[in-house]
Amino acid sequence: GVCQLTFLSMKAVILVGGPQKGTRFRPLSLEVPKPLFPIAGQPMIQHHIEACVQVPELREIILIGSYGTSDQMRRFAQQAQKEFSIPVRYLQEHESLGTAGGIYHFRDQILAGSPECFFLLNCDICCNFPLADLLKFHREHTTDDGITMMGTEANRKQAVNYGCIVENSETHEVLHYVEKPETFVSNVINTGVYILSPNTFHHMGSIFKQNYEANYRESPMSPVADRISLEQDVISLLAGTGKIHVYKTERFWSQIKTAGSAIYANRLYLARFRQSSPERLSASGEGQPTIIGDVRIHPTAEVDPTATLGPNVYVGPGVCIRAGARVKESILLDSAELMDHCCVLHSIVGWHCIVGQWARVEGFPCDPNPNDPLARVSSDSVFNEEGRLNPSITILGKGVSIPPEVIVLNSIVLPHKELSGCYKNQIIL
Repeated sequence: GVCQLTFLSMKAVILVGGPQKGTRFRPLSLEVPKPLFPIAGQPMIQHHIEACVQVPELREIILIGSYGTSDQMRRFAQQAQKEFSIPVRYLQEHESLGTAGGIYHFRDQILAGSPECFFLLNCDICCNFPLADLLKFHREHTTDDGITMMGTEANRKQAVNYGCIVENSETHEVLHYVEKPETFVSNVINTGVYILSPNTFHHMGSIFKQNYEANYRESPMSPVADRISLEQDVISLLAGTGKIHVYKTERFWSQIKTAGSAIYANRLYLARFRQSSPERLSASGEGQPTIIGDVRIHPTAEVDPTATLGPNVYVGPGVCIRAGARVKESILLDSAELMDHCCVLHSIVGWHCIVGQWARVEGFPCDPNPNDPLARVSSDSVFNEEGRLNPSITILGKGVSIPPEVIVLNSIVLPHKELSGCYKNQIIL
């Protein structure tokens, strides 16, 4: 007899959102779609792609979002395809269709080639992506019309800010799922990483059908809602039916909702490079700047040997750092210029910014509580209840100029501003 080998194929779908999302990421998302913002020296979603291509069965990566006017997403997909030698495509929604609506809309393209199952990843997370372990768990536990979610633990106080998962601790079946509950439900939270079996589209189809029927009966003149949420419409409904299982990870995971959380994500990814690809990180040496901890410097950046960088610093392309400058816990974007003896701490310095001599640009760290292993980055809004700025990192938008010998503390400066004096706890329009 002839032995036939069937090669199992998989795909990965990354949900990149659209311009109406990422408002908490302004002013940085004014210049570049949030998924392409560089963290630890590469676009946010490139970390996802690097993890996906490690899975041997992976055949294609699909990005789904509603960034319409910009070709930046398409260009990124083409570059990634070239770099990783795997098909990478960007599929554009006509409007934001929700986490399940987008994949349902493009289901034929996702199912082309009959993949065994597919990864679904939210773009605004930073994690270790244990995809091989997740896939093994999915094959052992989940039915052919089921979903495997990746979960992690948060502390009691913060868990309610996330989707909360109640599981059967023996079978790992998801019994109950609530998105941002009002009271404590569980400290296992949804990480925005899933594996879906192809037949889950049947469940989405029946939800769409119910929505259409209800719409037709109740208000046939109003437009039909095409938005369906994977979390609220699909997972909440299927929880407790044996269709959904949770794989829990104890490795690092964080959301990237605000610009402040980008600095924390930068630290997590640089620390990961220290283990997985240390050649990406810089080191001190003869005629080199002093490097403390994990620092990544783009090869086209010019850094004076008397400067001191780190820990947790990324220096982007064409950046120029002059004598005696000190940079710590910060991201310096393309072509920024730091003059002699200036100091940049807990800040993001935008494209083409100039920080004058002896100036100090300082933010407030947004890290989770280091004494609580289950603590997460705070997802507070920019303002507190009194309308004042919450303490956060300092952000200089594109083309901002900081004069010599001033202090900018815990402030957000919108693009192309030339500051004249010192600022503290302000948004400078």
